[in-house]
Amino acid sequence: MVAYDWYEDKAVGLGAEFLRGFYAHTAALQRTPLIFQKVHQDFRRGLLRRFPYACYYRVEGEFVTVYGAFHCARDPSTVNESLGARREQ
Repeated sequence: MVAYDWYEDKAVGLGAEFLRGFYAHTAALQRTPLIFQKVHQDFRRGLLRRFPYACYYRVEGEFVTVYGAFHCARDPSTVNESLGARREQ
């Protein structure tokens, strides 16, 4: 994971903290998947607490599928293109 490496280079243990935050966020999505609104087609976006990343996911019946975590400074049109490509896979 690129974000992990970047944060770990900044401070030892910060990459692991990023991963813990990401995994805690995805665990919360499993419990309350509809808490975040749709932002692009049927993709929903939840923001990580400490880090400037957004987690994009879809609710598919009983399942929550995470399609990516993108830095919030990224161009939204680039994120939407990436989500569309991942959805088709």
